Amino acid sequence: MSADLIPANPADLMVMRKVTPNIVTFSVPFSRFGRIKIGGRGTLAKLTSGSLAVFSPVALTEQTKAQVDEFGGNVAYIVALDFEHHIFVSEWAEQWPNAKIIGPEGLPEKRAKQTKDPKIKNDKFAVVFTKNGKRDVKISPEFDADFDYEYVDGHANKEIVFNYRPDKVLIEADLLFNLPATEQYSKVPESQRPGGFLDKLFQGVQNTAGEATWAKRFNWYLAKDRESMNESLRVIAQWDFTTLIPCHGDVIEGNAKEVFNKVFQWNLHGKT
Repeated sequence: MSADLIPANPADLMVMRKVTPNIVTFSVPFSRFGRIKIGGRGTLAKLTSGSLAVFSPVALTEQTKAQVDEFGGNVAYIVALDFEHHIFVSEWAEQWPNAKIIGPEGLPEKRAKQTKDPKIKNDKFAVVFTKNGKRDVKISPEFDADFDYEYVDGHANKEIVFNYRPDKVLIEADLLFNLPATEQYSKVPESQRPGGFLDKLFQGVQNTAGEATWAKRFNWYLAKDRESMNESLRVIAQWDFTTLIPCHGDVIEGNAKEVFNKVFQWNLHGKT
């Protein structure tokens, strides 16, 4: 059940931050498998048209609603960034029923089977990315005017990565972690923050510090289809971005392109 993975009181623990004038993040605690503290993050972007897009939405609290209203109130796109980041899609879709729901292949079917989870409804997806013809998929003229996007089907979680061109912000879910999840656990008591054996073990594999050797290994060896993933990463590496917003761990600001190229060095240039 999704309730086992998320905090019962998200409004008390959420950190809302305006990363750029048009991008706001909602950072919350989140435990993978209910045990490994990796944090979670939703991202709200205001398009130049005035419409809003939410990526990997988190709980729809009064705080998040207020931010939506501040940005104009028109949530037109609800994006599940991968096969795993979809728990709150229904909550946002119920509030904004005219929004286009976007996600990767297989996710609508996965959600349709989860009939016993009260948070997950059988919502209709307007845009579904598939491996075949993935670069022929278009979302809408107003959306495409602001965003680059690439379906990284070679990733185990079927990632869709977005680049918000006006503010040079890359938005992704599980493609790159930047642990520890400092911001996402900043409102919880000290005793409940990441620090256990499993947390430290996972942080050692999924961080961007130094040479990021373990992160390189993780992404190299656990790719579902390495050739396809490498091709997608080369596409993303051509985009112009300075900020990277991951779902897990802290936001990377200023040198995001440099960090991206370092973490995916083997994928981009060959394993050394």
